[in-house]
Amino acid sequence: MKNEFSNNLSKYANPQEYDETYKSYTSDLDFIQAHLSASPQSIIELACGTGRLAIPLAKQGYTVYGVDIDSGMLEYAQTKADAEGVEIYFSVQDCTQFNLPVKSNFIYMTGNSFQHFLTNESQDALFLSVKKHLQPNGEFIFDTRNPILQELAEVQFDEEVIRKNGELVTIKSQETYDSLTQILECKSTYTSSNHTYKDGIQLRYTYPLEMKRLLNQHGFELVNLYGSWRKACFDASSVSMVVHARLK
Repeated sequence: MKNEFSNNLSKYANPQEYDETYKSYTSDLDFIQAHLSASPQSIIELACGTGRLAIPLAKQGYTVYGVDIDSGMLEYAQTKADAEGVEIYFSVQDCTQFNLPVKSNFIYMTGNSFQHFLTNESQDALFLSVKKHLQPNGEFIFDTRNPILQELAEVQFDEEVIRKNGELVTIKSQETYDSLTQILECKSTYTSSNHTYKDGIQLRYTYPLEMKRLLNQHGFELVNLYGSWRKACFDASSVSMVVHARLK
């Protein structure tokens, strides 16, 4: 069934390449580990992608349920999990209406995946689904990019040349922000000696007070708001909003 996510996944067409790009990033994993109970428990990761966090957490003894809408990403995650000898309950589901046979004290989502929920309706549906799967006083931790208006106001153009699979590839990118929808549209064209292809993504920006209203509306209290996964203080110039919320 088509929804707002259906045509917004081209950036994830090559799971192995995506995984290679981000495999060394661990700040979010460190944060999540620090907030988990020392005793093994069932935890839920939304938009889990290639299992970059789910697999090391499963290796530590946590029972991990990983949800993602992209079947290709989950197939690659399953291959990695099998190679590591860990069992993770991966399922291809829409995070706005996911349904798992478990309630947890801990749900998390990283990689700025919150920006994929482009409408008020899908943001609301996400929180309702999370709430349905949380135990009383359960925690929900996620990140999203902080809107810095002076950067979003102008159309951004970029061009770079990289070497990929032994050949030079020119990447031309354009980013355009719509202040009415709060959506940034990113388009890229990749050109090599014998091939050209394009991809793109739309990302919703949510403002800090808007986020606080959303949390309160859905019965969450804001435990902390950080400017990074390393717990930098949040201010107007912070690139990220890392939200630590608890169900009231």
